[in-house]
Amino acid sequence: MAQLKPIGAFTLLSVACLTIMVGCVIVPGLPSIAAALGVGPASSWLVTLPSLGVAVFGLAVGRLIERLGSRRALVIGLLLYGLLGYAAVWLRGYPAVLLDRFLLGGATAIVMSAGTTLISEFFDGEARLKMISRQGMAIELGGVVFLAIGGMLAGIGWQHPFLLYLVAWIFAAMVVTFVPHSPPSSGKVEPGATDSAPAMWDVYLAAACSMIVFFAAVILLPQKLADMGMGEVKIGYFLSFISLVAVGAAFVMPRFMDALGSMRTLMIAFSAYALGHVIFFAAGSFPLIVVAGMLVGCGFGFSIPLVNHLTIERSPVALRGRLLGYLSVAIFMGQFLSAFIEMLPLTRAGFFIVAALVAFMAFCLFAVRTRAAPVGVDEGRAGS
Repeated sequence: MAQLKPIGAFTLLSVACLTIMVGCVIVPGLPSIAAALGVGPASSWLVTLPSLGVAVFGLAVGRLIERLGSRRALVIGLLLYGLLGYAAVWLRGYPAVLLDRFLLGGATAIVMSAGTTLISEFFDGEARLKMISRQGMAIELGGVVFLAIGGMLAGIGWQHPFLLYLVAWIFAAMVVTFVPHSPPSSGKVEPGATDSAPAMWDVYLAAACSMIVFFAAVILLPQKLADMGMGEVKIGYFLSFISLVAVGAAFVMPRFMDALGSMRTLMIAFSAYALGHVIFFAAGSFPLIVVAGMLVGCGFGFSIPLVNHLTIERSPVALRGRLLGYLSVAIFMGQFLSAFIEMLPLTRAGFFIVAALVAFMAFCLFAVRTRAAPVGVDEGRAGS
């Protein structure tokens, strides 16, 4: 398999930052941005609608990648990402603004799926797993960096955070310059690969549950921390801390998978999620909140890079772009569904228990999958 130069690998990791950036760059200045765009009462939709757009358009993105090729699709997705992201500055009112944010989700789906497909084409085996773990680290680092820069730009003017979307055009130029056309297939057939789509339900379910539980914490924590007397700046720092923990967890995840297998690694991820949310529910002191935040960060870092890896490992080459597109649907649908936890007829503390139950049920599922896997077979491929 052809080797990608370090600058090309850096480019693909930079592209990965855009997936979580799509909503977070406007969060620090969300009230003023929503008011300026004429959608003040629906400010939260500016953050969540791109996730719904990814889920809807992700079903078709895989076929687009198959038709155009992953590199060309990525360039197109990046150009659309920058255009649609910044276009909101010139729009006013519910129909135009919300449609723009929804379509931005479609561009994000192209960027996410095509970028991961390119990684799968240039890397193989252990090198691919390490690259996927670095991609997970890049996604979380993107959240930390762009959230901080977005806050600084929002302090200058409500429209300035939207400039960050134009970074996608710089990345598009980098892809054209530093990422060559993907190498042709060597004709090797991976074990178990066929022209028919493998069973992927467990991977997609893991992705959706992980995002539901992780973003439930992101949504619920600010109010709990505010009730404990923490200001907005410190709350932002703490959410960034959780993301940094996820970066570290993604870094060590390949070692856990090599030692324990994929299903047991997912069990660790969801047990960390469940315990973290239980502590959030019961905690009355900040040190316990820190412990819970570390557990939730570990849950994300162990799960999301792993489901990307499992999708690539199970996918026949001809169907890889399509199946990665479906994975993007699962990931962002989970993020979108997390917002509905707050609509349940429960007290605010009870929402943490709901998130813990989701994580616990996922843990039980993968525990069953581990016991059902034949001895000596990697559970990650047992269902394929």
